[in-house]
Amino acid sequence: MATFLYRLGRLSFVRRRLVVLLWVVLLGLAGAGAAANSEPGSAEFTIPGTEAQRAFDLLNERYPGSGADGATARVVVRAPEGELITDPAHRAAVQDLVEDLRTGSDKVAQVADPYETQAVSQDGTTAYAQVSYLVKGLELEEADRDALEAAVDAGRATGLTVEMGGDALLEIPATGITEVIGVAVAAVALVVTLGSLVAAGLPLLTALIGVGVAVATITALTATLDLDSTTPILAMMLGLAVGIDYALFIVSRYRAELAEGHPHREAAGRALGTAGSAVVFAGLTVIIALAGLAVVNIPILTKMGLAAAGSVAVAVLIALTMIPALLGFAGDRILPRAARRARDAGPAVPAARTTGDASPAGTADGSTGASGRPNLGTRWARWVLRRPLAVLLVGAVGLGALALPAADLELGLPDDGSKPTDTTPRRAYDLLAESFGAGFNGPLMVVVDGRDAADGATAAAERARDRIAGLDDVAVVTEPMPSEDGSTAILTVIPATKPLSTETEDLVGAIRDSAAALHTDTGATLLVTGQTAMGIDVSQKLDDALLPYLALVVGLAFLLLILVFRSLLVPLKAALGFLLSVLAALGAVVAVFQWGWLGGLFGVEETGPVMSLMPIFLVGVVFGLAMDYEVFLVTRMREAYVHGLPPEQAVVTGFRHGARVVTAAAIIMISVFAGFVGSDEPMIKMIGLGLAIAVFFDAFVVRMTLVPAVLGLLGRSAWWLPGWLDRILPDVDVEGEKLQQRLAGPDTEPRTRESAVP
Repeated sequence: MATFLYRLGRLSFVRRRLVVLLWVVLLGLAGAGAAANSEPGSAEFTIPGTEAQRAFDLLNERYPGSGADGATARVVVRAPEGELITDPAHRAAVQDLVEDLRTGSDKVAQVADPYETQAVSQDGTTAYAQVSYLVKGLELEEADRDALEAAVDAGRATGLTVEMGGDALLEIPATGITEVIGVAVAAVALVVTLGSLVAAGLPLLTALIGVGVAVATITALTATLDLDSTTPILAMMLGLAVGIDYALFIVSRYRAELAEGHPHREAAGRALGTAGSAVVFAGLTVIIALAGLAVVNIPILTKMGLAAAGSVAVAVLIALTMIPALLGFAGDRILPRAARRARDAGPAVPAARTTGDASPAGTADGSTGASGRPNLGTRWARWVLRRPLAVLLVGAVGLGALALPAADLELGLPDDGSKPTDTTPRRAYDLLAESFGAGFNGPLMVVVDGRDAADGATAAAERARDRIAGLDDVAVVTEPMPSEDGSTAILTVIPATKPLSTETEDLVGAIRDSAAALHTDTGATLLVTGQTAMGIDVSQKLDDALLPYLALVVGLAFLLLILVFRSLLVPLKAALGFLLSVLAALGAVVAVFQWGWLGGLFGVEETGPVMSLMPIFLVGVVFGLAMDYEVFLVTRMREAYVHGLPPEQAVVTGFRHGARVVTAAAIIMISVFAGFVGSDEPMIKMIGLGLAIAVFFDAFVVRMTLVPAVLGLLGRSAWWLPGWLDRILPDVDVEGEKLQQRLAGPDTEPRTRESAVP
């Protein structure tokens, strides 16, 4: 591996114009494809194999043309205080509003008049009109939404309070100023770490090109693959973060190789042969974690995972090819000004790789300061190694305490009630809850399939209605609505409790429990669906899939890390550290989004269950990123150990060379992820905050603190591998030992300073 990447680095350095041209052409082709095939993402949420999905599919089959699979908008109207919505003047205004809604767009399937459907509250103050569309929410054009808003504005002009909600208002989430701020913070971190604008600009440039290629490709394939509207944003989030980090590690290693006196082309090859190997294996762990989401068998999650994995793969490829090419254009400008002056003064003294603190003062990799004093990473590693047990206990107990809120984790699908209070969907939600009851915003659809019923679907539905009406927490059960062929009937059940509550979840379970008795008595099949039932089913499916997913992903990555580190205890320690990080991050998410702690700081106006897909997606992403830092930091330790250093001194050497870069990489990732906390999309906000906190815990507490403590306690046994396993494992040479042996031969390029880039 190291030898292949060494050759690739030298080739990309020499053929830099061709490499850059190829990536620019690829970006142009992807952009052209996106422009030609750009269509709205899918808003469809399916959970194969669940009761809610089977019921929904049955509705589409038995009630054709009903708009069941199209977008809906619910327009809520309330009379001024002290007046009734049934007053003649208000009634006329509402009927004008209904007519405007019906004629405003040719995509409207039907509009239910509230006075005909009895959609008026018992106190007579509030009514609502249901608008059904022929197409899904993201397929509506701006003109259709403008017509809806114009009708609502006309209703407001009559003195009525008019608000609207529903999936007809769905739009593709957009990036905002907070994402730009995150990238700006990342740029500042790069400048501070590398001390050169050119060096800082390379990781940003390559990351942006990689994200551009990945996101444009995803956009071009959105319609073909029926991708979700949030998929490009998540791919951009991950691609940008790992793209900057991977490039940063290679650039930093290249500067260290220059500091040892290697020519530019040779330094590019050596940097890719060492740091590039770590990038490959770090990227593979992220890709495994993301692609592994397919085992959950939820299409939206599978597609998001594969798209994000593709974005990470592009980041790896561009780091391995375009970074060496751009280094060829940069010349000595990649170095800080002081390092350039030192190179101009005379040849650098090569630093011995096999000693702990033999680097010359002021080296380009930042291992020592100008005075020759050990850098902060060295001093920190030595401090931890002096008291490893105490550090381990404090760190592990602290993360365990932060993870405690995760025990109260509740999952659900967000609805309009989780949106900010200044939005019209949230105001419509609140009006309906006040006037029609807490459970009105989460109706349950009970589908009675009576094809095998002795007395038909309607009679079976009547019996089901009587039983459901006697259950706890039921506010209303409507009369059965039969299909045209009479084979199916629908009951709408309004719970007495709000949608995202344990009481409503218990009610869904009670209705489903009654299905067996109904089938025995009538031969009919009863199914429950609706958004609330969907949320319950997806939560259960994710709970069932979490352990198999963890076993698959952690197992594959464990094998990969054994291959990288040729050790059993180091991969085991890496996996246990990941569990601490992710549990602490989930605890923080629960505290903010479910309990409301610091909610105002993060723009959380309404607490509630955590988005069902978020925890397992967080687990997958954080595992991959955690292994990134493990590979980058511990690979340098392994390299020092293989080259003859004692175990503790190898840990210090790893920190001396890698701590500053890993710290900068973590700050960059945290900045990028935190930039998405400002999103209006609940899942994007949750994932952004969760990832930012998880990276903080994993990088600074686990990898930078607990890892050296554990390695200090284990000593040489940390690198133990059974002889039989060592013999059968392929040697991928991540630390570049074989490469160093080959380069030490007679064909080695002279280690003299070049006056110019070849």
